[in-house]
Amino acid sequence: MLLTRENDYAIRMLRAMKDGEKHTMKDICQEEEIPEAFAYKIVRKLQKAGIVDVERGASGGCRVGRGLSELTLYDVVTAVDEEPVIMPCLRKSCRRNTGGNTCKVHVELAEIQRVLVRELKARTLSDLF
Repeated sequence: MLLTRENDYAIRMLRAMKDGEKHTMKDICQEEEIPEAFAYKIVRKLQKAGIVDVERGASGGCRVGRGLSELTLYDVVTAVDEEPVIMPCLRKSCRRNTGGNTCKVHVELAEIQRVLVRELKARTLSDLF
């Protein structure tokens, strides 16, 4: 699958934090209708990627760690998952592309994949929110 539920939730969580202020996970989850247990897993990945800052404790919360105009959809997607692919065979070399034979399906899907990555990199979060 191209974009996962985890990608969707990550984008929605960042939308809830778009104002740059600190937000609790509970508030983010309620606003964006995201299960809290899943959200904690996602926010750890976003934090590791440097996309969000997390403060722990009673007065803690999360905020976007970089400007929305600096963050692309590609940044978010790859922070929570591997690079998105439209078909699993695009993760590795297709075994049908050997011995001078080229799998036309693989070639066409690889081109679509390149366009997808280019478009994800071209869309900033400030374009969306």
